[in-house]
Amino acid sequence: MTDLREVAVYLPPQRVAIASLQDELGLTDGQLRVFERFFGLSHIRREPGGTGYDLMLAAAGKLSELRGQEDRIRYVIQARTMPVVTAYPRSDVHEVRRALGLRRAEAFTMVHQACASGLLAVDLAGRLLAAQGDPDALALVMTGEKTFTTAVKTVPGAAVNGEGAAALLVGIGGGHDRVLGYAARTYGRFNSGLGLTDDSNADFQQVYPNAVAEALLTAVDRAGISLVDVALVLPHNVNRVSWVRVCRLLGFPLERVLLDNIPETGHCFCADSFINFRTAQELGRLQPGDRYVMAAVGVGGFFSAMVFEH
Repeated sequence: MTDLREVAVYLPPQRVAIASLQDELGLTDGQLRVFERFFGLSHIRREPGGTGYDLMLAAAGKLSELRGQEDRIRYVIQARTMPVVTAYPRSDVHEVRRALGLRRAEAFTMVHQACASGLLAVDLAGRLLAAQGDPDALALVMTGEKTFTTAVKTVPGAAVNGEGAAALLVGIGGGHDRVLGYAARTYGRFNSGLGLTDDSNADFQQVYPNAVAEALLTAVDRAGISLVDVALVLPHNVNRVSWVRVCRLLGFPLERVLLDNIPETGHCFCADSFINFRTAQELGRLQPGDRYVMAAVGVGGFFSAMVFEH
């Protein structure tokens, strides 16, 4: 059974107000007011001059359980939203593998489900480890991307993207935060991503809460529990109102969705749920035995959820 052995997070120290980015992001006064008052956005994090490599290495450097266990790492998986982030032949994931001294690990990148690729990477890591058959083997899953172009600084009409990273040690059968169920669904008609027409985008907004709800319910059902058993949802940090809509649809208490980071980090690509996991730990929102759900949505029509037991 797949489990998370440790989750480490790195958030750059520079805290940037959304209002100060109005011209950079091309927001009208009305759009800025919607982002701040309706969506609950306030600040993001940025690391000027840093690279995706720097973000991931900073997060991995906080993994206390990695030290002395480097030879147990069999896979290094970068879960990423952007298909291309460096010029050939440079590869952030291979450079991080070398910097950490992970001599026995295979390294590769996943971008298959955009911002939902983080949960997909956890699922794949568990499958690869199980197939290998070594109960002591581990995988390192990493997220961390730069907002390096205008196109990736926002999700139009929905979110402002920030910079942050998470590093996860994944094992099998270790009795830590165990994966109980996982669900993912692709709505192929939204495959053009940020290039949706106005009509297609309106369709996406209509489908969105139902698709998130379906992913949550399917994952919970596969975990053998019901929604009432879920102590906490760790969301993707796009905006607050999207979770108001989902909770209303499900009849799920909004206070059991951890929304604390939306005003402080914005949307950090594949890292959101893992950043929220660390916040939940720090705030004492998770107790031993609690069942909780990580949720993610990727541009292009990807919706996923994963149920854990703390």
